[in-house]
Amino acid sequence: MICDLCGKDGARVRRMARTYGKGKGLFLIENVPVVRCPDCGESYLTATTLHEIERLKLHRRSLA
Repeated sequence: MICDLCGKDGARVRRMARTYGKGKGLFLIENVPVVRCPDCGESYLTATTLHEIERLKLHRRSLA
């Protein structure tokens, strides 16, 4: 995969858990695909992933 930031080949998708909020409003999402580049060291989420996270956060009460 090519890194969107540095343009070099070698970026990999890793699955990670991400948390949003704090206290009683804490929201945990597991298996979030995060792109990690070994050349520039950056980690980022794709637009598709960000849209899905926002959808989950918006409907989290009905999903729980």
